[in-house]
Amino acid sequence: MGDIIYQKLTVDRIDTFIQMRIHQLLEEGATGDVDLAPALKDYYTRHMADGTFVSWIAVDGDRIVGTSGMSFVEKPPYFGCPSGRIGLLSSMFTAPDYRRKGIAKELLSRVIEEARTYGCGTVQITASDMGVLLYTDFGFVKNKNFMQYRIQ
Repeated sequence: MGDIIYQKLTVDRIDTFIQMRIHQLLEEGATGDVDLAPALKDYYTRHMADGTFVSWIAVDGDRIVGTSGMSFVEKPPYFGCPSGRIGLLSSMFTAPDYRRKGIAKELLSRVIEEARTYGCGTVQITASDMGVLLYTDFGFVKNKNFMQYRIQ
């Protein structure tokens, strides 16, 4: 392992980023019966272009070893978030041989700063079992009422 460099994701690395995202989802227990790559490429390309998605990556040499992502959405303002701007954290992944070295914490700090700069009043994530400790240590608080309805 060499020196880890942190940089923003650029369009030329989207395909690698997508493969890591799919690997992450499968590692977390998702079962994939569709090819997500085209939809992910469309999403990242559009939202990076309009500034509503940003990602910081950790790179060792020419290998991406850690990823993060922040999507920006806007809801009607509420007391917990008077700006109405919310950061949706995703794609937090570190290659297995690079874990427990502070990479995820550094990436998280950088995308949270992006959310602050964008004007977000809150950041939300649906955490994997593996990620709960990282987010709790960072200051995230569980919301027991979070619910989701899947439209079929």
